[in-house]
Amino acid sequence: MRYTQLGRTGLKVSRLVLGTMNFGPEADETTSHTIMDAALDAGVNFFDTANVYGWGENKGRTEQIIGNWFAKDGSRRDKVVLATKVYGNMGADGEPWPNHDRLSALNIRRAVDASLRRLQTDHIDLYQFHHIDRNTPFEEIWQAMDVLVRQGKILYAGSSNFSGWHIARANETAQRLGSYGLVSEQCLYNLAERRAEMEVIPAAEGYGMGVIPWSPLHGGLLGGVLKKENEGKRRASGRSATALANSAIRAQVQAYEDLLGKHGLEPGEVGLAWLLTRPGVTGPIVGPRTMAQLESGLRALELDLDQELLTALDEIFPGPGPSPEAFAW
Repeated sequence: MRYTQLGRTGLKVSRLVLGTMNFGPEADETTSHTIMDAALDAGVNFFDTANVYGWGENKGRTEQIIGNWFAKDGSRRDKVVLATKVYGNMGADGEPWPNHDRLSALNIRRAVDASLRRLQTDHIDLYQFHHIDRNTPFEEIWQAMDVLVRQGKILYAGSSNFSGWHIARANETAQRLGSYGLVSEQCLYNLAERRAEMEVIPAAEGYGMGVIPWSPLHGGLLGGVLKKENEGKRRASGRSATALANSAIRAQVQAYEDLLGKHGLEPGEVGLAWLLTRPGVTGPIVGPRTMAQLESGLRALELDLDQELLTALDEIFPGPGPSPEAFAW
């Protein structure tokens, strides 16, 4: 397993992040525990979840599955860098009761204690804001986070789905208050969706934050979706189906699969390996439903993409270019 520092911190994490969003909705508890066992055995030490995972009436279920896995063997928790998130409404349906979502100091306090109970642990290594809260000032948010650090309930704070200027504002406020600030940003980033390169990733790099891409295969779009369709194995759905309805994107994906077919490479593994070549990226999140998907993610760590192939990938999926040149000139 390959490891790196998480941004400017001294925290060492695996370059593949185990995403757990499918634990509960797609993989039952036994399968989820088997996947976590295999990931840890392979050296993956960075596990990512969120309080809302499980979804609908089962919000919190994913954290419970992880907590039950920790409870089986006390040594597991010490080996795992555990990340979870706060922001979403934890009610089963409908409008949340006031102060039961977002990033008020009250909800942060309530949410972290609930996550700790579900996860069956006394601390969270990386506590992430799942979305920007436009109604809560960062002064209040950092006050709440600093209390949690002093209490030993969290070690680091991270963001998710922030824009570049949100990252800057959050960290400048933290610096003014003497807080450590954000150490990571979890954002949508992959070959087919590269807008984060314009401002989000440069902002994260500028503040010494690790970048943790979610949906690294764009909902399956980069996982050999056309070949699977042609072979009758699986039809596109969700994000990838929406993208493929665009004929230009479909042509890009076909060119991508054709290119990798000539090299004898698997599209999904290349999609992950490409992210590992990108500046600022700590490691992509893989969210396996099965052992086979985890094994594919682990194989991506072994790929060494040469410059010729990287150039060809850029030609198929060109990035937006740097800011402000990308939109100003």
